Amino acid sequence: MAVTRTPQPLATPVVRTRTALAHPALMLAGILLVALNMRACLAAISPMVGEIQRSLGLSATASGLITTVPVLFQGVGAPLTPRLTRRFGAERVVLGAVLVLGGGVLLRVLPSSAALYAGCVVIGVAIAVLNVSMPSLVKREFPHRAAAMTGVYSTTMLVGATLAAGVSVPLEQVLGGGWRASLGAWSLLALVAALAWLPQLLLARRTQSPGTAAAAPRTAPAAVGRGPWRSATAWRISAFMGISSLLVYSLVAWMPTVLADHGMDRGEAGLVFAFSNLVQVAGAFLVPLIAGRMTRQRALAVAMAALNGVGIAVLLLAPVSGAWAAAAVLGVAQGGSLGLALAFIVLRTDSAAGAARLSGMAQAVGYLVAAAGPVGAGALHQATGGWTVPLALLLVLAGGAAAAGWGAGRDVTVR
Repeated sequence: MAVTRTPQPLATPVVRTRTALAHPALMLAGILLVALNMRACLAAISPMVGEIQRSLGLSATASGLITTVPVLFQGVGAPLTPRLTRRFGAERVVLGAVLVLGGGVLLRVLPSSAALYAGCVVIGVAIAVLNVSMPSLVKREFPHRAAAMTGVYSTTMLVGATLAAGVSVPLEQVLGGGWRASLGAWSLLALVAALAWLPQLLLARRTQSPGTAAAAPRTAPAAVGRGPWRSATAWRISAFMGISSLLVYSLVAWMPTVLADHGMDRGEAGLVFAFSNLVQVAGAFLVPLIAGRMTRQRALAVAMAALNGVGIAVLLLAPVSGAWAAAAVLGVAQGGSLGLALAFIVLRTDSAAGAARLSGMAQAVGYLVAAAGPVGAGALHQATGGWTVPLALLLVLAGGAAAAGWGAGRDVTVR
């Protein structure tokens, strides 16, 4: 999304003095600790879905909503963020969102199904606010190193997810309080991030005079018209992003359960899932770099979809013996597909405003499509009594991603 700083009157410039609070290392530490939280609380629940289902007596469809609800409410919360940052400033909004995220983590583990889903709603909204706020802060605070810092920030999110997926089951055993103790412990990470962010709030109060909260980044105004919604290429990009995200969220929700249902130890299933998340880091970092060196990305898009298909086929045919191989292939495919989808937004537009509008369309469609994945897979599992039909459908959808990516990879500009 394109962002811009609102200019300040010349008579009252807002300048940050280089104090201890303003040290870039302190800002970077705060950003990275916040980023650790943004995927951890979602990934931590995946190895626990089967146990949560048994504990609360949930159906497979209802269990799928545990992952689906945060995805839906990320879309709901995103439009609120620009208004919040204009009124309160980005520093306050980030601090508030981190605290709300920690509260959602605690709400999710209270002893009732209603609290579980309410916590998922709160977590989804908080992550949405952070998704919009944090990249703008990175660009504002590190203007000459924004691309490198964005890579570090994005990698940190995936590291948080990997850590959470890998230690959820061992943490449950260490704490001895079941899945509630394991999931609730992640609220401490949010508290640490909030404490690390406090200096930025104090600095903002020192350097901003009353009424300057509007200095927070704003979304660039879009031109009047339907824009990318009338473009076939924009729809192909949106379809590629949506289907790729559906594959990711479906496997995030159910991959450990699929492995456990086929006889794998739950602890090992969590480690396989964590390994897949770790490999995503390489795919998400390398594939956009490769895409930027190509005029057309058709072959790259089809390759990512094909790798998704191969990984899903291994889970379908040899879920236990081939689990680690499937995790490696899916990690590259999922991280690379999402990175390529984001690269398409930049490569297929000719201006920052155009990229912002295409990003809005692609992410709106992507959230809608992706949210159907976990609950749909859960419903099919419940209806058929196994994982063959859900995985076979995901395999077919990987073919759909290849078709959409072939069109999205054309060397054309969405105007």
